[in-house]
Amino acid sequence: MLWALCRALSKGLHQETTLIIFHAKDTTRTRSFIRKGKRKASSRERGNGHPGLPRPCLRGRWVRMTTSTNPPRFKRPARKLRKKATAFTAGATGAGVRGGITAPPATPRPPAARLVTLPRSLPAPAAILPQDFFLVDSLDLARRLLGKFLRRDEVVLQITEVEAYRPSDSACHGRFGITTRTAPVFGPGGHAYVYLCYGLHMMLNIVADKQGVGAAVLIRSCSPVGGLETIQERRGQKTDKPVLLTGPGKVGQALGITTAWSNHALYTPGGLEVLDGPEPEKILIGPRVGIEYALPEHVSAPWRLAIAGCPWISAPKNTLRPP
Repeated sequence: MLWALCRALSKGLHQETTLIIFHAKDTTRTRSFIRKGKRKASSRERGNGHPGLPRPCLRGRWVRMTTSTNPPRFKRPARKLRKKATAFTAGATGAGVRGGITAPPATPRPPAARLVTLPRSLPAPAAILPQDFFLVDSLDLARRLLGKFLRRDEVVLQITEVEAYRPSDSACHGRFGITTRTAPVFGPGGHAYVYLCYGLHMMLNIVADKQGVGAAVLIRSCSPVGGLETIQERRGQKTDKPVLLTGPGKVGQALGITTAWSNHALYTPGGLEVLDGPEPEKILIGPRVGIEYALPEHVSAPWRLAIAGCPWISAPKNTLRPP
């Protein structure tokens, strides 16, 4: 028995050999037979479904085990990896060379981009802007509104991104004429125009120019200045990152306004107000968002404005550029 097993294993050093072992026991003596074959063992015979792994021999069962000349492969021990990392660290810090391994010279990182830091408290005194401030062309008003503040009760937002909608603009709601919905657009400058978008989002616009012109500025993004907890509760997001207020629907939700706020005078105390604020040093311009239905010249018009270097800007940002 031992001689036959040694002979079979010696042959397995040159080629993969399958040994099928059968154990049988009768009333008088135990006989073991070893023979070479190619019979495929069942899943129960292989043991836990792993071919090539010997299973404790059972009486009257065939068991397969495979031998091969290929040496077993082992994973690199964690200790060697730690030693290698230590050698590289020593070379990088100038502490010496370990094991003949030196790390490449460390390259200095480029300085991080500097972002505009917006005020976290309302400058005092913050005056409410008069109506004359809004009686200009909507494109001029859009630039003026950057950096100004929106206030409703304890919630204070700073305007960081806007879009201008001008008279005879194929993307402006004024193109439909005076209707029940669009009547506030044709009102005097300085009033609010709030409409429902896709049945979900309340979009805040500030009417521009004189009465009857039909132009407005859409507030696209803001940064929080006061009432952060109220903003988070209304938005349903416990975060202070730009995702909180980068989008016109998010601004309307943070202010808690509805279409009932249309025609509200933003230059009067109480309710929703527009307050004076710092003028940005640099701005970005680009085409407006979501107006593919308009004429080509209006789709590509750079009537979207934002504060340069400010993270509180909605997507897409790659279409914005310096003027």
